[in-house]
Amino acid sequence: MIDTLMLHPSLEPALLALPSNKPVVLFTRHSLRELAPNNGLPSYDLPLTPQGVLLAEQWGGRLNRPIKAFYSSPVGRCVDTAKAMSRGAGIELAIEQSTVLVEPGCFVQNIRKVGPLFLQMGPLAFANHHFKEAMDGILSPKAGAAKLIQHFYQSQQVHAQGDLIVHVSHDTILAAFIYHLLQQQHITEDDWPWMMEGAWLWFDNSTLYWLWRGTQGQVDLADYLI
Repeated sequence: MIDTLMLHPSLEPALLALPSNKPVVLFTRHSLRELAPNNGLPSYDLPLTPQGVLLAEQWGGRLNRPIKAFYSSPVGRCVDTAKAMSRGAGIELAIEQSTVLVEPGCFVQNIRKVGPLFLQMGPLAFANHHFKEAMDGILSPKAGAAKLIQHFYQSQQVHAQGDLIVHVSHDTILAAFIYHLLQQQHITEDDWPWMMEGAWLWFDNSTLYWLWRGTQGQVDLADYLI
């Protein structure tokens, strides 16, 4: 059984709300990682904890549809999350690493311009600043979301109805993406994505549908795809 204190309570019920006639994307944060020293900002060197590996394995085994592809940030804890989910699901799949799922590379275009402010403000305050004001070196929330939507849309096009495509990334990217879709310009610590928490996405010819913490929404693809 999955430790329900570690997995966000909205995730398992969401499995019953997903369409059976579409391929579905799971856009997830990596699993439980080691804490940063002195409660500082976490570096990309921090690995998954043993509990994090187990949680990803268990979650991979609980998904009620076949996983057909894994995409991951190149950061080790994201790749290891995908590997653990694959083991838990009893499958062997190559993990395609993508710079769209990491920073710099997704929203952040120039780390020298963005990095000092991020370090000064911290992730939550920086995210709220990003929602409200344009900044040099980083795409707007809508432009970054468009980049991700293009990536997700292309990844699911070759798959059949009922298939699951998993993308493993980081909290800052997931938060900027999903709260842009929610049109929420201020978030709190309670809104911040848990480790191993994700958003569910699926498409038809003209619409992106999404499900996050029990809330379902949709956007017109014409607003995001070139």
